[in-house]
Amino acid sequence: MSKKQINTVCPRDCYDSCHLIAEFTDGNQRLRLKGDSSHPITQGFTCPRGAKDLDRTFSSQRVRFPYIRDKQQPDKFGKKCTWDKALQLVSDKLKDTLLIAGAEAILHLEYAGNMGLLTEYFPHRIWNNLGASKTDNSICSKSGHEALALHYGSSHGIQPEDLINQKLIIFWGFNAAVSSPHLWRLALKAQDQNQAKIIVIDPRVSETAKKADIHIQAQPGTDVAIAYALANYLIEEGLTDSVFLEEWTVGFEQFRAESKKWTPDRLKELTGLKPAKIEQFARLYGTERSSIILIGLGMQKSSNGAEAVRAISLLPAVIGLHRGFFYSNGQAYPIDYEYLTGESLTSKSSKVVSQVQLGRHLANGEFKFLYIYNMNPALTLPNQAAFRKGLLRDNVFVVVHETHWTETTRYADIVLPALTYLEKEDLVIPWSHHYVQKSNRVIQPDDASRSEIWVMQQLAQRLDLKDEWLYQPPWQAIKVAMNNALSTPNLNDLLNGNRLKLNSISLDEYSTPSGKIEFASSIALRHGISPIPKQAILQKESGQFQLLNSALRNYTHTQFQEIYGDIPAIVHIHPIDAKTLKIKDGDEIQLYNEQGAIQVHTHITETVPPGILWSPRQFIGKKGKPQNILTPDTPQPIGNGSVFNSTRVHLKKI
Repeated sequence: MSKKQINTVCPRDCYDSCHLIAEFTDGNQRLRLKGDSSHPITQGFTCPRGAKDLDRTFSSQRVRFPYIRDKQQPDKFGKKCTWDKALQLVSDKLKDTLLIAGAEAILHLEYAGNMGLLTEYFPHRIWNNLGASKTDNSICSKSGHEALALHYGSSHGIQPEDLINQKLIIFWGFNAAVSSPHLWRLALKAQDQNQAKIIVIDPRVSETAKKADIHIQAQPGTDVAIAYALANYLIEEGLTDSVFLEEWTVGFEQFRAESKKWTPDRLKELTGLKPAKIEQFARLYGTERSSIILIGLGMQKSSNGAEAVRAISLLPAVIGLHRGFFYSNGQAYPIDYEYLTGESLTSKSSKVVSQVQLGRHLANGEFKFLYIYNMNPALTLPNQAAFRKGLLRDNVFVVVHETHWTETTRYADIVLPALTYLEKEDLVIPWSHHYVQKSNRVIQPDDASRSEIWVMQQLAQRLDLKDEWLYQPPWQAIKVAMNNALSTPNLNDLLNGNRLKLNSISLDEYSTPSGKIEFASSIALRHGISPIPKQAILQKESGQFQLLNSALRNYTHTQFQEIYGDIPAIVHIHPIDAKTLKIKDGDEIQLYNEQGAIQVHTHITETVPPGILWSPRQFIGKKGKPQNILTPDTPQPIGNGSVFNSTRVHLKKI
């Protein structure tokens, strides 16, 4: 039986950035996707999403034609129209907005639904050319990036493939078994083949915690205190590396003075953790220098999240390791993103607004034209009541370019059909490992769907924009942006299908003002922030719960509900709390706070501690109310990031 194979790359917002093989058999009549076994990270298998990507591509929920909609009737699909009519309506509205309200009244909104350079970044060129407003992209990982940069200059760390060589692997607020199955597989191999020990710090008995050698069930928001207590033990027991600290760091004495305050008894008073467990952890960490701490993105989506990342990241330096952590490696690769987006090609500046607080901006009527692609913000952003209210304003025109019908398309005036990654070429830059390969088109484009670049250039022509860089061939732009990024100077090797490595900034390179690891950050001090990490005072009203949320393995954010069904509207509650409130397993309850209320079902389980609730992220509750109607839009002081996991709620039985 003859086979034809095409290499492609999954572009989803995921640690693993899998290299895939599309395999055609039976005279090209049968097609399947499989993991590339030659890839050090992909390892020949796919996650549940990758396994069903073809089904999703051919889903009945695809947007197959341009539509004109009445956004005041969200249950209606609208009327089909031609691309010519849709583009004329959009360009006319853009012209009117520019004439009457100016470029600042135009906002483009996108975020990581597809992370390909030609999907996510290159289409920014038209908006930068116009000087349109944009967001600060703070919804996910930005606070953690800026927290690490305070002490290290940038946020990159150890390459994930080095997991296999470690003797101690620490997942801190990182449920890798769900969020990164390929990195998790590497950790399990190290555990099996290298006798590595796995330690998990997580409030929940997660899928990752169940496989750990040691699980420290920390109270949410106490990570800074735990990190200082560990540092205190390392210092008191003489397990620091004095030579490294002298040569590679500054400000250690200030950090040391703070850590001394966190005695085992004080930590127990705050967290309830037994001193013996912390001592066991610290002893292992201080004596086994072949180690890595993997810092989860979800943990830093909280009011004290950036402070936690700062504190945790400094532990490797205490024992003499250069960047002995992993958070995200996107900043390690010298790619000229500003050239790709056109930001460096124009003299126009753009207004930047908080992505976390975008609902407020929209509800206040600050924008008259909103262009959304590569994102489903009508589920994913906090303060959904304000955001949806803003979308429904009569004086804002909403355009959504999307592959599938989503909650956001329901609020659009115009819906445009987009291509899936299997229907176009692209280049995906991972934010964990450093392997790149061209993502080839696997199947012919669906019906009337068009790429983001095609739409951008069509609109540019209709607006009579003359700058040549708007019409630059996309792969020519990639050649310029990737000029110094690859291990080989010949980009044609990449275009011809070869897998290459990205050049990475060295682990011992620190772009701080001192050129060293700064335990006491001079940048923080200059910006009025504590130079060392600070543990926040925990506050909670009587009868109030902290609601945590994280991913399920079948979904990437809100994607794949058309395959696996709705994200379950369920909340996990500890038996003690359930008994107090007379709640039984499966009962329907209401979660509520000052922002709104949603109805969900309960699951009683000891996987969450008393006083803490957990639910899958971004579900829709009963009566169509989204989970994020409850989440606050107060940004963090560092990085202006989200605080999803600091959501406080009350609950009552329905």
